[in-house]
Parts: sequence; C-alpha cells; structure tokens
Amino acid sequence: VQLQASGGGLVQAGGSLRLSCAASGRTFSNQAMGWFRQAPGKEREFVAAINRNGRITSYADSVKGRFTISRDNAKNTVTLQMNSLKSEDTAVYSCAANSRAILSATYNRAEEYNYWGQGTQVTVSS
Repeated sequence: VQLQASGGGLVQAGGSLRLSCAASGRTFSNQAMGWFRQAPGKEREFVAAINRNGRITSYADSVKGRFTISRDNAKNTVTLQMNSLKSEDTAVYSCAANSRAILSATYNRAEEYNYWGQGTQVTVSS
C-alpha cells in the first residue's frame, strides 16, 4: 500500500485545514485508516481512526469535537478535517493503513498499522 498525504500548511489559530491521504496498491476498503501526528521533541500520538467502511470513527480526546475523519472508498482517500485549530496542533501529520483490519474495528495504536505515508506539516500560529 502506498499512501500520499497532502493538505498541510500554515494557518492561524482558530482556522481550519483539510488533510487528505490517497491510497494505492491494495483494495482500499479492506484497510482501516488512521491519522497520527508528531510534534518536535515529542512522541508520535494518535489523532483519529476510521474503520473499513467508514461507519465507525475514534478520536483522541485532544481533538474530539474539532477534527473529523472520513473516507471515500470509491476514491481511495481518507480525509481529516481540522477546525478550531490551536497552536498545540502544530505537528507533522501522517496517515496509516492497517491491511489486517476487521470490518468493525478502529485502531488507535501506531503498532497496529503496517503501512505509513510520508508526513505533511501543519503549523498553527497563535
């Protein structure tokens, strides 16, 4: 599976960004997907996840109510809509795929994902 993330950039606090991750190489609807982020000097952390058919999502407490993950299995894409951005959201955001996922599960741990895309930088200025 190849994953290509895009959509990062510089935004003021309170603003919005939309990240996209395009997948290729395997049947996309068989992959559970997730977004993770890593800020400078910090460990990678879970942001959001979505199950194979897009009906189940999970979020880190720090982004709940502000971020929305969705997927389009016809277009092989997963999207992270980020609203009400804060300076603490500044990080490199990466998408990941779990090709061994069961239909009804989301996955919140990085070690559960076996494919990773390159990161996209999100910078929120205060």
